[in-house]
Amino acid sequence: MKEFALKYGCNPNQKPARIYMEDGGELPIRILCGRPGYINFLDAFNAYQLVRELKEALGLPAAASFKHVSPTSAALGLPLPERLARACFVDDIPDLASSPLACAYARARGTDRMCSFGDFAALSDVCDKTTALLLKREVSDGVIAPGYTPEALEILKTKRKGAYNIVEIDPSYRPAPIERKQVYGVTFEQGRNEYRIDREQLKNLVTQNKDLPESAVRDLIVALITLKYTQSNSVCYAVDGQAIGVGAGQQSRIHCTRLAGGKADTWQLRQCDKVLNLPFLPTLGRPDRDNVIDGYINQNEEDVCAEGNWEKYFTHRPAPLTAEEKQAFLAGVQGVSLASDAFFPFDDNIERAHRSGVSYIAEPGGSIRDDIVIRCCDKYGMVMAFTGMRLFHH
Repeated sequence: MKEFALKYGCNPNQKPARIYMEDGGELPIRILCGRPGYINFLDAFNAYQLVRELKEALGLPAAASFKHVSPTSAALGLPLPERLARACFVDDIPDLASSPLACAYARARGTDRMCSFGDFAALSDVCDKTTALLLKREVSDGVIAPGYTPEALEILKTKRKGAYNIVEIDPSYRPAPIERKQVYGVTFEQGRNEYRIDREQLKNLVTQNKDLPESAVRDLIVALITLKYTQSNSVCYAVDGQAIGVGAGQQSRIHCTRLAGGKADTWQLRQCDKVLNLPFLPTLGRPDRDNVIDGYINQNEEDVCAEGNWEKYFTHRPAPLTAEEKQAFLAGVQGVSLASDAFFPFDDNIERAHRSGVSYIAEPGGSIRDDIVIRCCDKYGMVMAFTGMRLFHH
């Protein structure tokens, strides 16, 4: 297949639309089901690059959940502790641990379940039955993977009445070293970002504390590779082999850190007893539960515990999660990693990171205020590495 006609571009009025190879060659994909759109393919190709690089860097199956050209999360195929499995709504999968790929997607999808609603998933390995069963029951636009077992493919083909987007990509495909795009009729050209992220970027430790355990090395690599495919400005919190908070596309660095930190805190709080034991009505669907949990934790637009509201969601009225309870729970969090796609210009980012249990940081360095940022890290006993490389993505 040398080209594929799309229904429209980013919006219905943007026609005609297609994907094709500029050199006239074959596309590196096969569409096994559905009819992916313009934004679907933007998500798919960015997401697949991310999981392919995670697999190459860390040697474990990886998965990503993408929405609007940024990851909601990316994760490695590590087993889920019991509380996390419950928080991710996958504790009913008895053989989950037997599929590292399914564990990776369970983590990626479960990190920020509100933002993952209607995601495009990417898998580093051939999709198996367990991963397909997880995908089938989530609200998702599609999946890209280097292959599918026959059983997994049949399961996915039943999703969305046979219209689920299933894309197979050639794992041996490597793009040309020069990439181009047009904006306002003007063609931009640049070398592809082939910068390899591994432990070499974490050797320049600039803080007094230089104790960087292997688990933190892994998590910082996860965060940095995630940022490589996240719309800038961006920061990423990571722990236990997964991104737990991604702040994308903000003009101010501190706004990235706050946004991602809030998501990381929500991920942590989903695993506290009061949230895990919320008395949901058995008829309440998974997406509605996600919305209610977010409202319960963050006291958003609707007080879900208020009289006249709780009856829509719960079998009995739950006690609210108080600010004091949240603060006490989060005070016990530590060992979180944080990466930034460009330097931290002020130490307010470190102060905010500390509130979310960050112990390890990777950033390029190069600010005129590096000394102030380092001093703030030293105040909290953090370890910080200067990578020396910016990771902007647009």
